[in-house]
Amino acid sequence: MATIKDIARMAGVSSATVSRVLNEDETLSVSNETKEKIFKAAKTLAYTKHQKKILKKEAKIAIVQWYTEQEEANDLYYLSIRLGIEKRAEAEGYEVVRVFQDTPFEMSADIMGIIAIGKFSDQQIKQLRSWTKCLCFVDTDQSMQKLDSVVVDFEQAVASVVDHFEAKGHQKIGFIGGQESYGDQSDQIIDKRLTFFKQSLEKIKLYQEKYLFVAPAFSVTAGEQTMQAALETLKEDMPSAFFVANDALAIGCLRALQAKKKKVPDDINIIGFNDMSVAKYSFPTLSTVRVATDLMGETAFDLLLDKINSERTVAKKIQFSTDLIIRESSY
Repeated sequence: MATIKDIARMAGVSSATVSRVLNEDETLSVSNETKEKIFKAAKTLAYTKHQKKILKKEAKIAIVQWYTEQEEANDLYYLSIRLGIEKRAEAEGYEVVRVFQDTPFEMSADIMGIIAIGKFSDQQIKQLRSWTKCLCFVDTDQSMQKLDSVVVDFEQAVASVVDHFEAKGHQKIGFIGGQESYGDQSDQIIDKRLTFFKQSLEKIKLYQEKYLFVAPAFSVTAGEQTMQAALETLKEDMPSAFFVANDALAIGCLRALQAKKKKVPDDINIIGFNDMSVAKYSFPTLSTVRVATDLMGETAFDLLLDKINSERTVAKKIQFSTDLIIRESSY
């Protein structure tokens, strides 16, 4: 690893001069030619510590959330990701500009990069790329577009749930998901959890289309209404287990089952997704898939910082595994 002494030797100046130049000491009287020699030597030797110090002075990053502020307040998954980003940004001395779906935004020169949380249409991604080359997406895989991404391993997550249900002897396994569209309403979004759920059940010859339900939203109310619809439609042919695509939906499902005097987990097992804080306080307490959302946010910031501080042109994708947490709502 290069040192200030190495840079001084290459530039033909003292170590003290190198240190003061790299730290932007405004009291130092030195020619532009000498400064250029020092910065050129630092770049040649891949010395980057000074870059972080310079950027911290007035550096900003923007967090672009695909939700409105009100929608984010109702979805702890995306809120937790944002808080993880902001925690790391504060530790590194960066100011954060928050941009929600309904927030007017103009890119400025002091914003070093953007972290985009959620799901974005091709047109929205084009807009983001027009603002900056330093981009990182969280919760959507943009590696095909050669953009940095931090994502959940949904295939592993779903497999852990299906494997658990199969091991417990369930033969009728249902799914309740939610409907989503891009912020610009250009198209509906395909839920990877549903895709991998179908694939997993087909492999073990347990897939039945009639046990799939899609709620109009990812909310408690939507979950309650959708489980009520399942009960009315299937009657005595209900699955003995449901995988529910997020915890808010799952809590709504618990309410609907309790209203119909269905026992959980004796009659029906429920496993949610996200492990939001209320999951351990629901009745019964909710089995769920734990996602390290705060760590996803922290990692996204580190990935963006790496992009800002380097000349890297290769996109990186970091994929997070999940943990299945069994509580009272399932065997």
